[in-house]
Amino acid sequence: MPDTALPSVLFVCVHNAGRSQMAAAFLTHLAGDRVQVRSAGAAPADSVNPAVVAAMAEVGIDVSAEVPKVLTVEAVQASDVVITMGCGDTCPVFPGKRYLDWQLPDPAGQGVEAVRPIRDDIEQRIRELLDEIAPEGQG
Repeated sequence: MPDTALPSVLFVCVHNAGRSQMAAAFLTHLAGDRVQVRSAGAAPADSVNPAVVAAMAEVGIDVSAEVPKVLTVEAVQASDVVITMGCGDTCPVFPGKRYLDWQLPDPAGQGVEAVRPIRDDIEQRIRELLDEIAPEGQG
């Protein structure tokens, strides 16, 4: 049974195959059970981008078993913070939610060399977000 007192974050990109998967994996990895993490896409791909899987494996995080998920109204309503990554008007907006839009290049069709800087940018943003919503030593 999830603890509703935990902050919850939803990461959204179009295909839920790259940026949102990396962000969710970093937050899960760094926050452990301090934060509820979800990710979804407006038009989910069939699988996670292989270059994303490879880039995340380089930093010790395995996302090979992750599956892109469709964005649902329920996922947005259940989240405190919704972070969009280039999904424009396809992301639903609900009053009372905190929205952040992270402008990040889309790793779709890119090799692992192009994905690494995106991955590193996402990790830095996740660390800053985590310090804000669930600082160490709380909870």
